[in-house]
Amino acid sequence: MKREYWIILIAYIAMQLSSLIGVPLVTFGGVSLGKSLEEMEILGVVIWLVFSFTATLIIVLFLLRKDMKMEYRDSAPLSISLLWAFGGVFLALISQAVAANIERLLGIEMGSENTQQIINLIEAFPIIIMVSSIIGPILEEIVFRKIIFGSLYKRFNFFISGLISSVIFAFAHFEPEHLILYSAMGFTFAFLYVKTNRIIVPIIAHVAMNTFVVLVQSIFKEDLERMIQEAERIQSFIGGFFI
Repeated sequence: MKREYWIILIAYIAMQLSSLIGVPLVTFGGVSLGKSLEEMEILGVVIWLVFSFTATLIIVLFLLRKDMKMEYRDSAPLSISLLWAFGGVFLALISQAVAANIERLLGIEMGSENTQQIINLIEAFPIIIMVSSIIGPILEEIVFRKIIFGSLYKRFNFFISGLISSVIFAFAHFEPEHLILYSAMGFTFAFLYVKTNRIIVPIIAHVAMNTFVVLVQSIFKEDLERMIQEAERIQSFIGGFFI
């Protein structure tokens, strides 16, 4: 693996762990300037999320500036890549829906705690959507598809490379119970990357999917909760026939 890739991986991991130090520092700074502790406990998280993700993205893009130019020499034509990027949004949404239904049939609770926490933050601080729907997906595609999947794909077949990178992807979100869901996402985005050899293609699909999910869950939050409850009641009713 290239030296730049290792630096990016270290930077990404450091970003994920930095809140342990960064948030308390920001909170302390705000309190020392006269803000209340209760206000800064939330505001500190928001400020550090935006800062740490933005700073990491700048570092990553700087390290990949030469690598990205070389990548496009052997990539699919721009018109074809745009078609895959557009179609990839629907592929991602369909694979996510199928995976979610499989998990539901296996008795795994529907919904993501991470997603719900993000939705709550966005409702209070709309700027967080920049992290959840733009910066986050860009970093994840570079780290999990371009670097981890891409490095594995040079040694193994598509299935093994996709599976390993997807498992790491799931654990990085601290939701191993949704391994099927994250695997579906991982395979979809990896397929788009392999098909076009342009990391921008799965990035576009990932950004669009995250934005769509956030908007839908924010606007139709109550309706979705009723639908989930109804689906769980139907599942329990049908399951009763097989006991």
